[in-house]
Amino acid sequence: MLLIAGLGNPGPRYSANRHNIGFMAVDAIQRDPAFSPWSKKFKGEISEGRIGSEKVLLLKPQTFMNLSGDSVAAAAAFYRIEPKDIIVLHDELDLPPGKVRVKTGGGHGGHNGLKSIDAHLGRDYRRVRLGIGHPGAKELVSPYVLSDFAKVDGEWLQPLLDDVARHAALLAKGDDAGFMNKLAPGQSKAEPAAAQPKAATRTGQSHIRQARSGAPARLPTSGPMADMLKRLFGKD
Repeated sequence: MLLIAGLGNPGPRYSANRHNIGFMAVDAIQRDPAFSPWSKKFKGEISEGRIGSEKVLLLKPQTFMNLSGDSVAAAAAFYRIEPKDIIVLHDELDLPPGKVRVKTGGGHGGHNGLKSIDAHLGRDYRRVRLGIGHPGAKELVSPYVLSDFAKVDGEWLQPLLDDVARHAALLAKGDDAGFMNKLAPGQSKAEPAAAQPKAATRTGQSHIRQARSGAPARLPTSGPMADMLKRLFGKD
């Protein structure tokens, strides 16, 4: 049995936040008729079903992000699911909007949901990193992830969520490379990397390490990201 958990914060206040893209992705998978309606268990919402030949438990922790591990660990313990059979979908600041990477293990990169899961289960679970871009400076991270996606983000967000659900069978059978390849054509709908703050295009660094690098943050002066920051923070 596989456990696929999407991370986010519960309640309508947070439902459209960038931080909740993990919830959105799991919701897209759950819309398949092979899954049961959502019900409450393990400090979260669960749905049981199948993806291909694999029996799957979908989970949306309702503990708030920094206690996500409480819910994931409870579900894993009940069904005796090992970390290698757990997949976590979450927002990723270090990837441009719409980019997706799948990895096993590694650090939490400052993500409180992953940090909580690591504390309960270790690091040997699979992560589907759903890029949301980086606002360019450490002090902007919290308001950025806890703000709703901008209207322009709909051009890449909904196609991405649809593709995650459409190709979930590849993820379920462990074909991570095949899953990423299938999503690659749709990723061209995302905002080009050149329109992102420079910090968002760096690789191999968490957003916290980037903020500590000492280099002044370069914010975009034009394009959709610049427009979004103006709307969020009222800057001219």
